[in-house]
Amino acid sequence: MFADLHLHTNFSDGTFSPEEVARRAKGLGFSAISLTDHDTVDGCPRMHTACSDLGIEFISGCEFTVERDGCELHMLGYNLDIENLRLLRVLRKYQEIRRNRIHEMVIRLKDHGIPLKIGRVMELANCDAPGRPHVGRALVEGGYCRNMDEAFQRYLKKGKPGWAPKEIMTASVAIDLIHDAGGVAVMAHPGINRMDDVISELTSQGMDGLECFYTRHSTAVREHYLIMCKQLGLLVTGGSDCHGENKGRPLIGGVKLPYEYVRKIKTAAKVA
Repeated sequence: MFADLHLHTNFSDGTFSPEEVARRAKGLGFSAISLTDHDTVDGCPRMHTACSDLGIEFISGCEFTVERDGCELHMLGYNLDIENLRLLRVLRKYQEIRRNRIHEMVIRLKDHGIPLKIGRVMELANCDAPGRPHVGRALVEGGYCRNMDEAFQRYLKKGKPGWAPKEIMTASVAIDLIHDAGGVAVMAHPGINRMDDVISELTSQGMDGLECFYTRHSTAVREHYLIMCKQLGLLVTGGSDCHGENKGRPLIGGVKLPYEYVRKIKTAAKVA
């Protein structure tokens, strides 16, 4: 039995619907999956229904962009109460921040001779939590870039003409928010963040786990974080970070988290 606990849909910057993700997960033989869209839990009810219909266990989730001492990292929340009022209030705030950032990115691109229409970008996004991939799609559609990789490399990465900063919450605030909503807080893809020095500190602030199994983690990196989890008493999670077709090919199926870790996550959420 296996799980994929890091999946995105078109409720944020993925291209698949919740139903399509659930169907693909079923076809790949997954026993459990989690939806971790960026700054929104709006897709969770549909994913829950789709999983129930297919006989797959569903775990509610969300991915939060956070910072610690000016450095950006991502925090995953699992087993969230998606009706928690504080959670929903904070998510609405950061969804508005995301929309404002898209407007700023379009303005910056226009200043560099790329006249994207904000209405078209938002039409492509068609969600309350738009992100850079939606601007990337507009750049490709408009013929300014050949593909999404080029869009990010030339225009959307930090320091490039279309990049714009956005307000993000601190890691400690995100951990507290996740706990307040009944969930467990997990650092996403620590091997990508390369911030091992903050893991102990965040653990002391209540962080519950690390995403050891990840698409871009080598075997050696995965083992490194498994050892760290054992040393610090942290939960182990894993997932593909599938965004549909945004990254050239669907990543779902590339990471299979042994189900024993799902049981531990559920137990930890109940205890908390």
